[in-house]
Amino acid sequence: MTQKTAQAAADLPLDTVLVGDCIELMNGLPEGSVDLIFADPPYNLQLKGELHRPDNSRVDGVDNDWDRFASFETYDAFTRAWLTAARRVLKPDGAIWVIGSYHNIFRVGSALQDSGFWILNDVVWRKTNPMPNFRGKRLTNAHETLIWAGKSDGAKYTFNYEALKQLNDGVQMRSDWLLPICNGGERLKTESGEKAHPTQKPEALLHRVLVATSKPGDVILDPFFGTGTTGAVARRLGRRWIGLERDEAYATLARKRIAGVPRADAESLKTTASRRAEPRVPFGQLVERGLLAPGEVLVSLNGRRTAKVRADGSLVSAETRGSIHQVAAALEGLPSCNGWTYWSFKRDGQAIPIDVLRQQIRAEMSA
Repeated sequence: MTQKTAQAAADLPLDTVLVGDCIELMNGLPEGSVDLIFADPPYNLQLKGELHRPDNSRVDGVDNDWDRFASFETYDAFTRAWLTAARRVLKPDGAIWVIGSYHNIFRVGSALQDSGFWILNDVVWRKTNPMPNFRGKRLTNAHETLIWAGKSDGAKYTFNYEALKQLNDGVQMRSDWLLPICNGGERLKTESGEKAHPTQKPEALLHRVLVATSKPGDVILDPFFGTGTTGAVARRLGRRWIGLERDEAYATLARKRIAGVPRADAESLKTTASRRAEPRVPFGQLVERGLLAPGEVLVSLNGRRTAKVRADGSLVSAETRGSIHQVAAALEGLPSCNGWTYWSFKRDGQAIPIDVLRQQIRAEMSA
C-alpha cells in the first residue's frame, strides 16, 4: 500500500451511512480510495397512474419522488454526473456494478462507456418469483440486468473465479443468475406493516457480487444505499463499506439493520483461490528436492507418450526436448499444453500426476 493510498483509506468514513446528495458526497471522498462500487440508481420507471391487480387491489409499486425525472435528458445528465463522481473515487484496479431494468439500463450502459468505464460482463438476474404483468399487455418482466465494469480498458480488477465456481457446485458460473426477489423475513417493514423500501434487493444477490469481485477488507461503496443491503452483506463478509443515502428515514433503517449483522471469523471468510494466485513452483524444483530423480521416466496420463527427466528440470524424448510444457505440446502436435496436467510418474505401479508434487511444495510454502 502506497503512502497516498494509506492516507486515502485513513480519511474514509468507513462503515458509515452518510446522508445527502450522492454526487456531492462522492466528490468529498478521497480520489482513488474505493475498491468496488455497487450502484442501484433510480430506474426512472415513467409510471403513469396507479397499477391494480385483477381484483382491483392496488399494486405497491415504485411511485416515490426519487424515481421521477422530467425527461430522458434530465435522467441522462444525472447518470453522467454520478458516474463521473464514482469513477473518481475508484482505485485504478477498482470496478463498478450497476443494476437496472429495461427502463434505464441501456441508457446507463451507454453512459458508463462514455465515462471511460470498460464493460466486463452484463448479468441477467432472473427472478424466481417475479411480479406478474397484471394488465396482460406485455411479457412478465421477470429479470433485471447488472453491468460489471472496470475503471478503464486494460485495468486490473478482482475476479474470484474459483470461489464462484464453488458457489455453483463446481461448475463455471454463468452470466444468468436465478435468484428470488427480496421477500419474507428479509423484507424490511414499517411499523404499519408496509414495505420499508419498494426496491430492496435480496442479500443473496449482493453476496454473489461481493464474493465474486472483492476481497475481505476491501472498501465497498453504495451511492444509493436505501435500507442497506450492500452494507449488511459487506459486514457479514468482512468487507468495509460506505453508504450514501439522501433519505434520513432509509438511512436510519439501514444503520439499525447493519448493527444487528454478525461478522464472520477470518477463517470462514476465506474462499477457494485461483490457481493463478498460487505460488509458482518450477518443475526443476521437484528434481532439486529429490521428488523426481534425473533419468526418471514420465508418462503422459493417456499412457501413449514418455519422456525422461534431466538434471536441469527439462525433459527429453525420442522426438524432442524442452520444458514439460514444450515436450508435451510437441508430442501431441498442439500449439501449447499444460505439462502439469499432462505428465505422470510411477510409484508402486500407480500413475500419479506430477501436479501432486507441485501441490505438496505449495502446501509447505503456505504452512
